[in-house]
Amino acid sequence: MAAKESRNFKIAADNRRARFNFEIGEAFEAGIMLTGTEVKSLRTGKATIAESYVSVDRSGEVYLVNANIPEYLQANRFNHEPRRQRKLLLKAREIAKLAQAIEREGMTIVPLKVYFNDKGRAKIEIAVARGKKLHDKRETEKQRDWSREKGRLLREKG
Repeated sequence: MAAKESRNFKIAADNRRARFNFEIGEAFEAGIMLTGTEVKSLRTGKATIAESYVSVDRSGEVYLVNANIPEYLQANRFNHEPRRQRKLLLKAREIAKLAQAIEREGMTIVPLKVYFNDKGRAKIEIAVARGKKLHDKRETEKQRDWSREKGRLLREKG
């Protein structure tokens, strides 16, 4: 059996709250249309996608909305707008799946992480998700606490 290839990528921004606030469904990898200063700023690792979301417009294009990529300080007058909408690059089948998921009740598209792949291209991982209710969040927190406590108990005994 062939050994599994390890992915070599540098994470530029991570949305850790998404897994707590949403039940994550099917995930997609998409390219992002960025300007040169946005790429340089992403490489510094100061971008945030915690409050951002993905929208599909009527013409069938997908945009990342409200993601904050701070200005690149060395770029002076050629800088970019930090919170502008950025077009995502997906195949037509994937866009159709995302559009159908949005039309369903309670589904949304959330960005999970922005990273650079092994070729140095900026990619974003997005997922179809359903918002969790308060009792679901409490249940998730209980399971996480119990697994942490179980690990402690096993280390003490073993």
